[in-house]
Amino acid sequence: MTNIRDLAREAHVSVTTVSRVLNDHPYVADDKRQAVQAAIQKLGYIRNQTAVHLSTGQTHTIGVMLPFVDHPYHAAILQGIARCAFEEGYRFLTWQTNYVESHEHTVLKALAQREVDGLIIVSHSLSVDEILQYEQYGPIVFCEYHPHASSVYINHYTAFQKGLKALQSLHHTEIGICLGRPDSTNSLARKQAYQDTVSDDARPEWIYEQALTIEDGAHVARAWMNQSQRPTAILTASDHVAAGIILELREQGYRIPEDLAVIGFDGSDLAVVLNLTTVAVPYETIGRHAFSIAISDSWQQHPQTEIPTTLKNGTTASILCVK
Repeated sequence: MTNIRDLAREAHVSVTTVSRVLNDHPYVADDKRQAVQAAIQKLGYIRNQTAVHLSTGQTHTIGVMLPFVDHPYHAAILQGIARCAFEEGYRFLTWQTNYVESHEHTVLKALAQREVDGLIIVSHSLSVDEILQYEQYGPIVFCEYHPHASSVYINHYTAFQKGLKALQSLHHTEIGICLGRPDSTNSLARKQAYQDTVSDDARPEWIYEQALTIEDGAHVARAWMNQSQRPTAILTASDHVAAGIILELREQGYRIPEDLAVIGFDGSDLAVVLNLTTVAVPYETIGRHAFSIAISDSWQQHPQTEIPTTLKNGTTASILCVK
């Protein structure tokens, strides 16, 4: 395998000159730079990136921890990270953890072992304090709000409040909500928004938990049908859950929004297809901002970047409640 000494002999220059050319050092004479580049092409030299990483202490690789790569929310953030990485000449490694703590520890050890320069954590099961113990090895950026960590986030309290107030503006008072993991930071903020906004009309039995997928949405719809007292409207935690509710109820002969008004959360392509009213979140923007922090020195000051959300109106919540 060709090495830099071979290049030096072929180009009739010193090893130091070859090294400077390989590292784009500005102070190299043009004729010598051209000689080295000609030697690289002639000998088919391929740079040993592992050796480069050992010499520079950087891999130009960012790690991404996320529970599921196929969930639209996570995939959209990953898209933002990927595009930014491409623009900046970085690679990224993705670890799917399924919220298994041992898998999350594996990702953190990769940072400690310098396999990546930094970590972007989309969602996690381990405690924040435990994760931040690894910050001594490099930047860690969360895609959710944590007051003592670098965070790019949406305010789930105010975002959920938008959806709830939209339903109230249509004269709904009997409102239910869907949550994902009940004890996650985001779900706790959403539940608090529900309790504060709906207030006396909030009911524990109208909080449908563990709702993440279309199938979960169908399960929520069946639970709603079996209740003696039903909410007239539901704000979901994702467009996919909303789609599951809508499709299942329509199959059973119910009308949307006449029998049940539904608002989604994400602003995904699915919302466009279903003409779904949804709280739209610019997830790709979250990914791009998280990546920018991870490769800069600003992470050491633990910046907090809030990304705004918007309500996009469709037809699934547009009928006024007459109760």
